[in-house]
Amino acid sequence: MCGRYTVTITLEELMVRYMIDETTVPFHRPKYNVAPGQHVLAVINDGSRNRLGELKWGFIPAWADDPKVGYTMINARSETAASKPAYKSAFQKKRCLLPADSFYEWQTTARGKQPMRIRLKTGSVFSLAGLYETWTSPSGERISTCTILTTTPNEVVAPIHDRMPVILDPEQEALWLGREQQNTALLSSLLKPYPSELLEAYPVSPAVGNVRNDDPSLIERHQPGGQLELW
Repeated sequence: MCGRYTVTITLEELMVRYMIDETTVPFHRPKYNVAPGQHVLAVINDGSRNRLGELKWGFIPAWADDPKVGYTMINARSETAASKPAYKSAFQKKRCLLPADSFYEWQTTARGKQPMRIRLKTGSVFSLAGLYETWTSPSGERISTCTILTTTPNEVVAPIHDRMPVILDPEQEALWLGREQQNTALLSSLLKPYPSELLEAYPVSPAVGNVRNDDPSLIERHQPGGQLELW
């Protein structure tokens, strides 16, 4: 699964990266511990241009009776998302990108679970493939939510976890966002493990396990030692 990630670049840098002229996002500060249930930055395409906004991380299907289901739907398996009732409609019409510059996974060790930060070797921002939906409550409240698609791990992630988020190549982003594109086979072909030679992983502080912690120290290289948090 993918349950934590980072977005440490500025709003202006994100707008340049995704060719966005204006946004309704009022403020963005570097985020070192993005967690489920939070509002996260997302890129969609409205048919003519890319738009940057915020979605709540935790997918709520339009037909859901209880919005609490979102807490169990932070990830969607890329192998079945196109056919699964909860995601089928969004896969066809509501695909998004979640900008990130790293993600965390926890590696099981003899001393407990060691958090690892996985990023591009270049340190550049990348796009996680996502789906989004808008749920309307009986009282008329609208909540726009998202999920991150996952796939099998590459050689870097495999020793750490049995799943990894789908990272799209920059040249694939327009195809993924394009509303007119509904070729399931073509879209599904994009959802593969990212080349391992382009990624690196290193240990970070167990402090990242607490969602209240959100500062630059979380992405510093950590020398494992002492007692790790048990989960």
